[in-house]
Amino acid sequence: MYRPATTRETQFGAHSPYPFHSNPVKHDGGISISVFEPSPHGLMRPRLLYPLFEPVERLKGVGPRLAKLIAKAAGERVVDLLWHLPFSVIDRSKVAPIGDATDGNIVTMVVRIERHKPAARRGLPYRIEVTDASAAMTLVFFNARPDYLMREFPPGEERLVSGKAELRHGQVQMVHPDIVAKPDELHEVARLEPVYGLTAGLTAKVMRNAVQGALERLPEFPDWLPDGLAGREQWSSLTDALKQLHGIGDADIPRSINAPARRRVAYDELLADQLALALVRQRQRRQRGRPLPPAGALRQTAIKALPFPLTGAQTRALQEIDHDLGEGQRMLRLLQGDVGSGKTVVAYLTALRAIEAGYQAAIMAPTELLARQHLETIQPWADACGISIALMTGKVDRATSNANAAALADGSISLAIGTHALFQEKVAFGNLGLVIVDEQHRFGVGQRLALGAKGEQVDMLVMTATPIPRTLSMTAFGDMDVSILDEKPPGRQPVVTRALSSDRLPDVIERLKQAVANGERAYWVCPLVEDSDKSDMIAAEQRAETLRQALPGQVGLVHGRMDTAEKDQVVGDFAAGRLSILVATTVIEVGINVPEATIMVIEDANRFGLAQLHQLRGRVGRGDKSSSCVLLYQSKAGATARDRLRILRETDDGFKIAEEDLRIRGAGEVLGTRQAGLPAFRLADLDNHQDLLQMAHQDARLIIEQDPKLEGKRSDALRVLLYLFERDAAIRYLQSG
Repeated sequence: MYRPATTRETQFGAHSPYPFHSNPVKHDGGISISVFEPSPHGLMRPRLLYPLFEPVERLKGVGPRLAKLIAKAAGERVVDLLWHLPFSVIDRSKVAPIGDATDGNIVTMVVRIERHKPAARRGLPYRIEVTDASAAMTLVFFNARPDYLMREFPPGEERLVSGKAELRHGQVQMVHPDIVAKPDELHEVARLEPVYGLTAGLTAKVMRNAVQGALERLPEFPDWLPDGLAGREQWSSLTDALKQLHGIGDADIPRSINAPARRRVAYDELLADQLALALVRQRQRRQRGRPLPPAGALRQTAIKALPFPLTGAQTRALQEIDHDLGEGQRMLRLLQGDVGSGKTVVAYLTALRAIEAGYQAAIMAPTELLARQHLETIQPWADACGISIALMTGKVDRATSNANAAALADGSISLAIGTHALFQEKVAFGNLGLVIVDEQHRFGVGQRLALGAKGEQVDMLVMTATPIPRTLSMTAFGDMDVSILDEKPPGRQPVVTRALSSDRLPDVIERLKQAVANGERAYWVCPLVEDSDKSDMIAAEQRAETLRQALPGQVGLVHGRMDTAEKDQVVGDFAAGRLSILVATTVIEVGINVPEATIMVIEDANRFGLAQLHQLRGRVGRGDKSSSCVLLYQSKAGATARDRLRILRETDDGFKIAEEDLRIRGAGEVLGTRQAGLPAFRLADLDNHQDLLQMAHQDARLIIEQDPKLEGKRSDALRVLLYLFERDAAIRYLQSG
C-alpha cells in the first residue's frame, strides 16, 4: 500500500512526489487540489495525482531493469500501467479432467503425482507423470532443480495445476505450469486472469504485479460527470471501473468493448479531450481580433479574372469566412473540401480581403511540391490583381530566401507561400494578418499556433482535402468552426472507375498506347520506388522501364527520393505535354494539378487505403474532358480489399467514401493517428464509442457555456480530469486569459 509522507518530504513542497499532511482548502466533493507539482507544461499538477505520475521504478518489486522493459510495453509512469488494459483474458475458472484437454488451450485440473523422471543428462527436460480418473499427463520442466520439484510435487499427493495443454504423440503434457497450488486453494486459482501486452524479457507475472501495484495507488477521484449520467449508464466510479477492468475484486473482467466499466473510462478520456479542445476554442474566440472591412474592389477584380465561375459551395464558404473576419474575435475555421472542390480559390480570395485591408497573408503547405503547386496556381491570378508573392521553402536558394525574408519583413510582399520554412526565426512579417494552413491533418496544433504567433491577432483558415467523418472531425478539429465544399466546379466530368485483375496488364498497356496516340495523358501509380525482396509489389522504376519500351520517349518517373529540381522538371514536362505518361509513387497524391491528364492507372490498388485511392483518383477529372481510373488488383486480394474497390467504383463522393473508410478500417487508421494529429486514445475506441464522443462533445460545450473559467461546482474535479489525462496544457489558456 502507499506509505504516508515523512516530515522531510513535506518540507520539499511541490517537488516531492508524496502527499502532504498540510491543511488544504476543501472544495466541493471534499477533494483538495491546493498543493501542486509542475506538470510537463510548466503548470501545477494536483497533489492527488502525485502517486500516479511517479516512474514505475518506484513500484514494489520493480527495479531499473524491469522498469525499462515495462516502459517498452506500457509506459514509464505508474499511470501508464492503469491505461494498459488487458487485451485478453485467461479463464482458469473451470476445472476439467485431463481427458478433456485440447491442444493449445489453458486448462485447470486437479491431478495426482505418480512419479518423477529426472533428466538423463544436462539440457534434457525433467518430467513428472500425473493422473486423474480420466487419463494421464506429463508435467515438463527445463533447467529445474530436482529438490524444488520434489517439494512442490510430492509423489502420492494431489496438486492443482493450471497452464497450456499440449498434445504430443497422443499424450497430454503441460510445460512449466503457470500455477501450482494445493486442491483446497482452488478458490484462489479458479478465476479470470488478465493478459497484457508484453515485450521481450518481460513476463506476464511481472506485468500483473506491476499493474497491481499501480492499482493500489488509485485514489478516489472527485466526480466530474454531469448529474445523472452515471446512473443512466450504470457506471461505477473511475477507480472501481479500472479495478474491474484489471481483474481486481470478485466481478469478472469485462470482455466487451462496450461493457459499462470500459465505457466509463472511455468517456472520461473523451471528456478530457473534448474539454481541452473547447478551452482552446474559447481562448481563440476570447482573443481580440481585428475586424476587417468588407471585401472590396480587389476581390471583385480577382473573381472577374478567374477563368470559371464560383460554385455555390465556394460562395457559401466565403460568406462564412467573411462573417468571421468582420467580427471582433480571431477567426479559426476549417475549410474541408473533397479533391477538386476548389479550396485554393477560396483561400486566395480570403487572402485578398486581408491584403486589401493592409495586412499580409501566408499559406503553409506540408510539402515542397504542394507549396510550388499553390504558387503556380495562384501566380496568374495574383498577377491580374497586382499582388506580390514570395515562395519560402527549404529548397529555395539562400540569396532568394534572404531577399524574400527582407521583403516580407518590410511589407513589400503581400502573400507568402511556403512549407515549414515559414517557421524559421529569420522569417518575420511586417504586418501578418491571416494564416492559411493547407492539409491541416499533417500539422500539429502547436505548429499551427507557432505560425500564428508571427503576427498579432492573426486570423487562421486551415484546409484539408481529406474528407473526414464527423466522428473524427470532432477529435481532430474540435476547436474550429467548419465550412464544407461539397460541390465540384461546373463542367467537370465524372471519372469512370473500373477494377481489373492484374492479369489484364497487357490489355491496359495496349489501351494506353491508343489513348496516347489520341493526345491523352495518363498517370500510372505504383506503391514502391524500387524492387524489394520483401514485397511482390511492382516497383515504379520497373514499371516505368516497361512502359518506356511500349511508348519510347513519352514516359517520365517521379518519386519521393528525387530532388526537387529533378522532380519539378519531370512534372513540368508532363504538364506541358512533352511527356504523355507520368509513372509515380504516391508523391502525386496531393499537389500535382494537370487538367489535361485524363487517365489514372493504380497498380496493386488492393494495397491502398480507400481514402488514398480516392485522393489519387482526384488527380484526373480536373478538366472538361471525360476521364477514367483503372484499379489493377492482385487476384489473391482479400474480401476487404475487394470491398474498397467496389465502393470506389460506386461513388465519387469523398464524404461517403470517408464514412466507408471509417467503417472498414476503424478510426485509428483512417487518417493515421500520428500523421493526422489525432489524439492517441488509450481507453476510448472511436470505432465503438462514437456515442460517447458525441456525449463528451456536448458536455464540454455546455461546461464552457455555463462556466467558461472553470470556477463552478464541477471545476476542481474537471481540472483533475484534465491533468489525469494529460490535457493540462489547456489549463494554460484559462490562466493566461
